[in-house]
Amino acid sequence: MVNKEYIKSDKLLLMNFSQRYCKSGSELLNSDCFKEVWSRFIDHAYKTSMSGVINVVELSTNPKEDFIVLFQLLLTFSIEEIVKSFPMYEKYLDDRDELFNLVEDFYNYWRRLQRYGIMYAKSNAYDVESVNFIDATQAFNDIVLSTYRGICEKIAGKPFSIYRQLPAGTNASLLLSTQYIDPKGKYGFLNGCSFIESIVIKPPFIAYSAKNKRTGTYQEVFTSPLNRISLNVDDFFCYAAHVGGSLAYVYFHRDFLAHGIALCNLFDFVPRKDCEGRKPDLMYIFGAEMEGDSVFYYDKEEDIYLGIAPHNSSVDYFGYMKKMLLTLYNVKMISQGNLPIHGACVNIRLKNGTTKNVVIVGDSGAGKSESLEALTRTAGEDIASMKTIFDDMGTFKMVGNDVYAYGTEIGAFVRLDDMAADYAYNEMDRAIFMNPNQTNSRLVIPVATYSEIMRGYKVDMVFYANNYDKDTKELTIFNNPLDATKVFIRGARFAKGTTQEIGLVESFFANPFGPVQKQKETTKLINNYFSKLFENNVLVGELHTKLAVPGYERSGPQEAAEKLLELLKEN
Repeated sequence: MVNKEYIKSDKLLLMNFSQRYCKSGSELLNSDCFKEVWSRFIDHAYKTSMSGVINVVELSTNPKEDFIVLFQLLLTFSIEEIVKSFPMYEKYLDDRDELFNLVEDFYNYWRRLQRYGIMYAKSNAYDVESVNFIDATQAFNDIVLSTYRGICEKIAGKPFSIYRQLPAGTNASLLLSTQYIDPKGKYGFLNGCSFIESIVIKPPFIAYSAKNKRTGTYQEVFTSPLNRISLNVDDFFCYAAHVGGSLAYVYFHRDFLAHGIALCNLFDFVPRKDCEGRKPDLMYIFGAEMEGDSVFYYDKEEDIYLGIAPHNSSVDYFGYMKKMLLTLYNVKMISQGNLPIHGACVNIRLKNGTTKNVVIVGDSGAGKSESLEALTRTAGEDIASMKTIFDDMGTFKMVGNDVYAYGTEIGAFVRLDDMAADYAYNEMDRAIFMNPNQTNSRLVIPVATYSEIMRGYKVDMVFYANNYDKDTKELTIFNNPLDATKVFIRGARFAKGTTQEIGLVESFFANPFGPVQKQKETTKLINNYFSKLFENNVLVGELHTKLAVPGYERSGPQEAAEKLLELLKEN
């Protein structure tokens, strides 16, 4: 991508500002990128039978060129001057309303594209480069807006009265480096991938993908899959991240750029200068040319956990980006004697000064996030603060004689269907929205800082989220570790359509991302950790969220939250 001005696909437009940066509306209209987008818009109009657009463009025998000239004239001259000096364009100006609608339709087509800008850093002066990068991104947005407004106001014959400062330039932009930290030996083929230095996002960031749910788990292979793949490094970006306590290099194909950008809301970003001299613990290649499904592999020689996903529409969903990284990290944690937890953890401080660290365990759709969000609404003045430590995945570790919880992610991948109606609007300014018009719509939102999730929190309460039992109390407490581990290991839930599963299903320890692949090792850890929880008089129970019970989608998590609040105040 380094030497290309732009790349255009059906839904994506990637503009290389280091090769061509438009500083004016005239330069924008003259660019090859603009000309191709306009050409594809006309093709799109015929394909989708946009009669209003077709009626106008058919006034010309060469609309893909003539209208660009007209747009340039409208930026410089008045309508009267155009008619007088360029009479061949008078016919396009006879029906101003139709022409105005044409420009509006094209502007909407432009804004529906996933538009990304990239710029390559020229030095190691990170701070200076970042400032110039941010300024350039904002300036390009202003140029697109002023060009659109200038043309529309000329056609309308009057200035706008209402101005909307929309993200008209790019949805997001990347500052990249080609001075990459070279992987050694067998990973040397990744040299040359553009390394992400910084990201600018224009909210609301809305992305659409070919899939809206994840299927299956990841299979471990015991011979290196590197000889089964091929890739062109010019097509790939590298995002360096903290996944829990591990350093991960995530290589992703530009066709999955939206998923790569969404990582910044979920995993702590690591700048290149902080990667120098460090070997990654995890590596993920997302979008390689390969046969078969996604797999992971432990490279003993390099002590690297490697994941690989194919380049096809079957993995075009952010869940495939997130869950492989969690699998790699969890398998690593199990090998170190730590217990991966598929659940949510919150640090709650009551008004009387008492602090409780509460963990809710459950697979996708069990009601973890929904119950905690309901607890936030319910608590009122009883709780002084409630801090999310992790929303989906964490780790139990032994610290001395106590069990401590640590986070794996700094963000949350939240299913909007089951949240309060105002939840998405409250998070509009920093969230990344995924398929908002579909079932299982999601948003990715930061909920904690990296220092917070890695601080370690002594566990006070652990609950299993039961989303399917209707005729039960909102909350029950286990009396011994045997009864507790039976429920937690069974991992039962009623599938909510977040994956391919249907009905009442079971997943080992409610965690298909590591524990399922390492059941023998994980079972031993579960028994050890739960015995320690009971030995230390930690409350272990079952929270009945009823999220999958018809009619209880809202009231179930609310009632569970109210009962949990009562228990917190009693203890």
